[in-house]
Amino acid sequence: MERTCLAIILAAGESTRMKSAMSKVLHPVAGRAMISHVVDALASASISDVALVVGKGYDDILVVFGDTPLITAAPLEAARDGLAAGNDVVVIGFQAADPTGYGRLIVEGDALVAIREHRDASEEERRITYCNGGLMAIDGRKALDLLDRVGNTNAKGEYYLTDLVEIVRSLGGRAIAVEAPEEELTGCNTRAELAYIERLWQQRRRHELMLAGVSMVAPETVFLSWDTALAQDVLVEPNVVFGPGVRVESGAIIHAFSHLEGAHVRAGAAVGPFARLRTGADLGANSKVGNFCEVKKAEIGAGAKVSHLTYIGDAFVGAGTNIGAGTITCNYDGVNKHVTRIGANAFIGSNSALVAPVSIGDGALIASGSVITEDVPADAVAFGRARQEVKPGRAPILRERYKAEKLARKIAKAAE
Repeated sequence: MERTCLAIILAAGESTRMKSAMSKVLHPVAGRAMISHVVDALASASISDVALVVGKGYDDILVVFGDTPLITAAPLEAARDGLAAGNDVVVIGFQAADPTGYGRLIVEGDALVAIREHRDASEEERRITYCNGGLMAIDGRKALDLLDRVGNTNAKGEYYLTDLVEIVRSLGGRAIAVEAPEEELTGCNTRAELAYIERLWQQRRRHELMLAGVSMVAPETVFLSWDTALAQDVLVEPNVVFGPGVRVESGAIIHAFSHLEGAHVRAGAAVGPFARLRTGADLGANSKVGNFCEVKKAEIGAGAKVSHLTYIGDAFVGAGTNIGAGTITCNYDGVNKHVTRIGANAFIGSNSALVAPVSIGDGALIASGSVITEDVPADAVAFGRARQEVKPGRAPILRERYKAEKLARKIAKAAE
């Protein structure tokens, strides 16, 4: 019969040291509240329920902290396994590079006999590097009775959950410790520690993605979100930022200095350099969004190219279409957004303004510099610009006029 487990997240701390009006555990790591990372780790460890108060009717109780977002399922599962093996309390500990300030785990054989807080520890005990990570699993059938026995006879006059170890042993029970990497138990109390945790999270996630087949030219310059999905054989160049909701399929290239959020980049597509994909951007297979282009809530068809200095918003661009440099879809009238639809294999000349709502048919050609306000049928050519006029010999006359005007301004300024 599968054992049930209640996880109690200690998340009531205020943001005093964080210097924030927002609850500490709501501060983001990788674009997501740190407590959400903890809940994810619990879910991965098959925890049946998560709560902030003790309940009845559970085989195990797992006590975790809301400000340890780097925790993974492995130590949580190890703690539950320890209870399933017949132990009453299982403490998750770590080997500290610097144990100062941490409670020490005092182990005899394979049994945990006590947790000694730093200020209560002897000199010999302070030399121990095996430290308390704060996370603990308790036999749910005994938890309330054990908690009633916790006292406050210590240097600070406080009630320590860690006293459960000695209480259990005094009642003939058994406690053990399981080890986790120190990084996973890193807590957060200040903005500086939040930045440190963010760095650790980013390093870990980059490493996982590269092991899964993603190439990163300069991994330390790539910033990921909690849900960034990069497929095998994706290449990410330096200084790329992934906001929430990005999915990149195999063979795509994200060139340097690009920013993506809420976007889907399909197989073989290329983004950037210096491109921005906003929420709703959907790039078809082998399409291209190049330098200094922005795409928002728009579908770019397979093989289509949006190469330079262009804004495509609230739009559909057909397969194989080429969008010239400086083109914009004028999607906003000051009140409402409107849609631009461009067919397959169309050609939009440079510096064109497509005033939505407007449709351009398959194979149509839009002359450079056009302002398009009406639908263009398939295979048509559309000009939406003023007729060019040429005045032979007028350039020298205009230059002399401009020089005289400039000289007059200088004389007037000197006379002031």
